[in-house]
Amino acid sequence: QVQLVESGGGLVQAGGSLRLSCAVSGSIFSINLLGWYRQAPGKQRELVARFASGGDTYYTDSVKGRFTISRDNAKNTVYLQMNSLKPEDTAVYYCDGEIVQVDGMVGRYWGQGTQVTVSS
Repeated sequence: QVQLVESGGGLVQAGGSLRLSCAVSGSIFSINLLGWYRQAPGKQRELVARFASGGDTYYTDSVKGRFTISRDNAKNTVYLQMNSLKPEDTAVYYCDGEIVQVDGMVGRYWGQGTQVTVSS
């Protein structure tokens, strides 16, 4: 089975930085998509940043220039470096992946979520 395990959330002052990590484990054949969503109270879940299988990256406009997504393929781990944090970045952040298992099954998997709180 596939699991996504997140870490790195916490409380930080505005202007500070955090780095989130997400380690993917299981019977993985390939990873088609891997990235980060967030959900603030009363709001829809929002795609923040992701890798596609070809290496292309996407960032939502509100984080461009402040957040950077990266990965370590050998460790099946994706990171989100968050700099110049703002109170509006406060949300639960979720790791998200579209993963092909060795038996050919394709699924969408989510981490448990990690809380990021940015104080003013």
